[in-house]
Amino acid sequence: YQRTFDLTKEELSQERVELVCEGLDTICDIFLNDTLVGQTQDMHRTYRFDVKPFLRPGENTIRILLKSVLRYIRNYKYREGKEIFYHTDCTTIGNQLIRKPHSQFGWDWGPELVGAGIFRDIYIEATSGPIIRDVRIRQFHQENGQVRVSVSLAVEGSLAGGKNAKSKDKGSKADEGDYRLVLESRPEKGQEKGDFRKECAFAPDPEHPAFAPELEGDGIRRSFSWFKAEILVKKPLLWYPNGYGPQPLYDLCVKGPGTERKNYTIGLRVITVCREKDEWGESFVVCVNGQEIFCRGADYIPEDAVYPWITKGKIDYLLRSCVMANFNMVRVWGGGYFPSDTFYELCDQYGLLVWQDLMFACNAYDLTEEFKQNILAETYDNVRRLRHHASLALWCGNNELEAAWMDWEDFRKETPYVRADYIKMFEELLPEAVRLADDQTFFWPSSPSSGGCFDDPDDENRGDTHYWAVWHGLLPFTDYRNHYFRFLSEFGFQSFPCMKTVMRFTEEQDRNIFSPVMESHQKNTSANGKLLYYLSQNFRYPDGLDNTLYLTQVLQGMAIKYGVEHFRRNRGRCMGTLYWQLNDNWPVASWASIDYYGRWKALHYLAARFFAPLAVSILKEDYSAAVYIENETGERRTGTTRLLVKDLYFHTLCQCEEEFSVDSYSVARTAFLVFPTEFEGREGIPMNQEELFLSAEVVFDDGTVLRESETFVPFKRMELPRPKIQYTVTREKGGYALELHSDVFAPFVELDFEDAEVLFEDNYFTLQSDEPLRIFVEEKDLLKGTFQDEKDMEKRLRIRTVRDTYA
Repeated sequence: YQRTFDLTKEELSQERVELVCEGLDTICDIFLNDTLVGQTQDMHRTYRFDVKPFLRPGENTIRILLKSVLRYIRNYKYREGKEIFYHTDCTTIGNQLIRKPHSQFGWDWGPELVGAGIFRDIYIEATSGPIIRDVRIRQFHQENGQVRVSVSLAVEGSLAGGKNAKSKDKGSKADEGDYRLVLESRPEKGQEKGDFRKECAFAPDPEHPAFAPELEGDGIRRSFSWFKAEILVKKPLLWYPNGYGPQPLYDLCVKGPGTERKNYTIGLRVITVCREKDEWGESFVVCVNGQEIFCRGADYIPEDAVYPWITKGKIDYLLRSCVMANFNMVRVWGGGYFPSDTFYELCDQYGLLVWQDLMFACNAYDLTEEFKQNILAETYDNVRRLRHHASLALWCGNNELEAAWMDWEDFRKETPYVRADYIKMFEELLPEAVRLADDQTFFWPSSPSSGGCFDDPDDENRGDTHYWAVWHGLLPFTDYRNHYFRFLSEFGFQSFPCMKTVMRFTEEQDRNIFSPVMESHQKNTSANGKLLYYLSQNFRYPDGLDNTLYLTQVLQGMAIKYGVEHFRRNRGRCMGTLYWQLNDNWPVASWASIDYYGRWKALHYLAARFFAPLAVSILKEDYSAAVYIENETGERRTGTTRLLVKDLYFHTLCQCEEEFSVDSYSVARTAFLVFPTEFEGREGIPMNQEELFLSAEVVFDDGTVLRESETFVPFKRMELPRPKIQYTVTREKGGYALELHSDVFAPFVELDFEDAEVLFEDNYFTLQSDEPLRIFVEEKDLLKGTFQDEKDMEKRLRIRTVRDTYA
């Protein structure tokens, strides 16, 4: 890559002229005016080079030579006894030898697309006199409810000392009064300014260490002066995750001499991870401002396989979709990259807690001295960039490495020296690096883990767990009920994308799941077989590819729903469910709930219901059933529950009704129904089970109504009548209202348009009574395509149910 740029004499007269590279991918030689000025080997780092000696007034040339990462891997020379043989399925061998997103080398949901180039800003920065090199923001919450916001500055080119102390650099002056701290609350909508604003001066900070390794990552030895200022917020507006309270933010500005400014947005909150002994083992609970949070969300991968195509709009859409599906947490997975500032700013605004992995996943690493210094600089760089964000809940050392060393057969073949390197990296070097740069955020060594030191990382009674026996192990959905994980940070079930997405990467002759094109968009070699196996266990064989795609999405939603409902029913023992995965980085069959083009799969619509603060589930046993109400709100809720056994034509055969009361942040069982003996056969199972279903109707005293249904047998064994769904569309303020009515039981009703993209208020729902169901579409959720009027929308609407998938 090469271009020219101009510099003035005034710019070159500054004391420092530095080249800043925020995102180079990956092995680069950087030339200015044909002189080598810097080299890079880490895509996760920001590099800064002193380039003043190599520049001239007028026109200059910058040239960046990108070298082959694959050639680097092929020519890598291991130290004797440190050879690494393991490599992740679907990936390039040796991908762990270079600091680059592992998933660029392929994964079982993504292409092997090893990028090279410039994917973030690159610029010249010219400065003179003292310059702020680091701003560390800490907050201390006091027992009286007040918050002390403490800010430390590292200033290069000045001396901490008395009034107008002289700098070492050309006699420039640095006075503590030259640096001021301003903290102000962001205004609410409709207001011009917030309710709080306070300003104070910085003073020298003699207690700060004279040497800070986290500031030396660019390899330039610098001289710093340290300053400190504090502001007391007597009536703080506390930040909470989505669903637990508001997300008020404060603008924090550090003003230096002249025009220098450093601006940050913070939220006042205390986030801890509670690990306490209890009757089941040891808890793993994220607490915000003392409130225990049941974490609900998914694992987040890079938004695109081509990193320059990752836009603010794409990030915002994904995170807004998380909020719409009642998420309160996303886990940034360690096989990808550290997202841009935009990602974390939006998480702050939307109330999405961030579980942040460091960028290590499913690999063994060769800890040379060069590699060690590089990963330390990478960690300092990113922790310093992200530590102030309100949404940052915890740092995690890696994805699945501790479990791999314990349980993966091929991993255990590696030498003890490489195993020892793991301990050095993730239980000594990197935890200390994180602590140096951020001593207020919880660090967890690996995911899954029980706390480190290879102490049974898969123990479901401690720490966090990844669970894949449902899907990879081909166990039925009911197996989730055999486990009571403390925090389930990864579990999943695959599906195909919808037909509209498949049509984007296929021609007509390719539209068969076993065609070469379709198989190239299915990176997990055994997944098609697993999908067909689970399909055969639950549904009749579908007619055509389109119906097959639809049913795999329904299966995916059913699987994750079954698990989440079980874990939410056991709130207190389990305190988190993050499914794999939220998004795709290209059009593919995968575990994502939102496909590459932003289309919500059935799972994402179901997640909006099973992750809702108020959720209802049915627990069916052989002889009985009960309704559970999960209340993840701060208010006690009361109302009435009806649990009914109905036939497929909505006739009620038996029922029970019960008033309920469920405390805040708790679960209650209600409407326990023992099946009557006249519906039991010789083995205690309803005789006409193929023609029955359970229907729960929960009416809260405030008027909120929630419904849920459950069948007695798999759908393939049911004699489902073909529904006649009548519907109307009405134009209302802010959007369109759809009203649907079915004459028979209609499971997983899909609404769609062939020529428009729409986010519905609800979708893939079940019509379980003869009462009409109202679905609203907001104007802002008409993503692509337009409608002339309500009649046009009504005409173009397409409806499908499970019964429509076979003859």
